[in-house]
Amino acid sequence: MDLELSGRVAVVTGASKGIGLAITRTLLAEGARVVAASRRSTPELGALAGPALVHVPVDLMAPGAPAEVMARAAEAYGGLDILVNNAGGPPPGVTLPRGSFMDAPDEHWRAVFELNLFAAVRAIRAALPLLLERGGGAIVNISTTNARQPSPINIDYGAAKAALSNLTQALSEEFAPQGIRVNTVSPGPVLTPWWTDEGGVGDLIAGQAGTDRETALATVAPELMGLSIPRLADPQHVADAVALLVSPRSASTTGADLAVDAGHLKAV
Repeated sequence: MDLELSGRVAVVTGASKGIGLAITRTLLAEGARVVAASRRSTPELGALAGPALVHVPVDLMAPGAPAEVMARAAEAYGGLDILVNNAGGPPPGVTLPRGSFMDAPDEHWRAVFELNLFAAVRAIRAALPLLLERGGGAIVNISTTNARQPSPINIDYGAAKAALSNLTQALSEEFAPQGIRVNTVSPGPVLTPWWTDEGGVGDLIAGQAGTDRETALATVAPELMGLSIPRLADPQHVADAVALLVSPRSASTTGADLAVDAGHLKAV
């Protein structure tokens, strides 16, 4: 199916690895031109280099960084059609996962909200004039199932993403008449470096279960999280959902929250 993304201009934040890298690769494959924002590049992102990709090395927690990224999109490709707010997770100096509300001091709450909420707020604020110049466009915010299914683990992260999901719904109402669709994709556990790297969640679960990382990721984690499909998602699964939502093929979809979670969410 042609997603009708050829020639469209997209900004993807947190684009150097994991879900953001998969989104970048997928949009490029669909013919879009992508401005990839991240603190630094990676060999995997570098392998995608070409005339349809611009990397902007920025710290999105800096108040002026999102506007810098949007300006680069306008300079390089003449405008903007798509914004994917993917940057998130633990900011520098904050280690996740944590086990209790009492484990997170104020400065960690502020940092988590800065990266997972305020960076997206600023990116949207900077992107809207460019989208309106085009007569509309699409915004997708990457949230988490824990925005709807609260957990005492990573409680600050879940709270920040819940706010992002709420923001998505409000923006979808305000800007739909102007041709801008705003949706959320909420991944469950995904095989990203946060899970798979040395010292990551896979190792943490392996230590608790007395097994190795591979077994923890393949068996223990899916059982522990009650996944209906007994495996962690691949980043490509999230990227495919994003590509569909930013496509004109989803022209009647706004204010939606699409879970890519292997059945993690159980509520109606």
